[in-house]
Amino acid sequence: MPRPLGTDAPATCEVPHFEPVRVRAGRYRPARLLRHRGRALVAGLAVTAAALVVAGPRAAPDTPHAERTRGHPAARPVRRHAPPVHLVTAPVRIADAATVRLLRPGDRVDVIAAGDPATGGGATVIARGVRVTGLPEPAEGAAESGALIVLSVPRGTAARLVGASTTARLAVTVC
Repeated sequence: MPRPLGTDAPATCEVPHFEPVRVRAGRYRPARLLRHRGRALVAGLAVTAAALVVAGPRAAPDTPHAERTRGHPAARPVRRHAPPVHLVTAPVRIADAATVRLLRPGDRVDVIAAGDPATGGGATVIARGVRVTGLPEPAEGAAESGALIVLSVPRGTAARLVGASTTARLAVTVC
């Protein structure tokens, strides 16, 4: 049979009298700092260095944001980005239609102008690493004259491609 609650606890007894506990940490604090003054010095130097880096030299208000420095100046000047190149789409007729069938939109190609061997003309790279943006379907019976591809090139390169296509046979190599 279970017992009523509280009956299994031991009997109470008298607590003996004792002196109160006193913490004396305040009395030894200066002595402890003297014993660990190396650590305190290192911590102080670290805090001072961090404050100096954060406060660092400031640029004049009229200085552009890219030229402002904080902390140590860079060993090399910051490279500025080149202005964006405006691309145009240029249709180009490639002499070998079978080569064009290997290409897909998004491929990068080099366009090469092959001069006439009888006149001593060599091969010249007209455009490097240009992106193929389109491959139009060939017209009926146009396979003998090559195949057309559409390239995304800078405006100056487009002018060179048009000039080269009138005097030389063009070929492509996949990059």
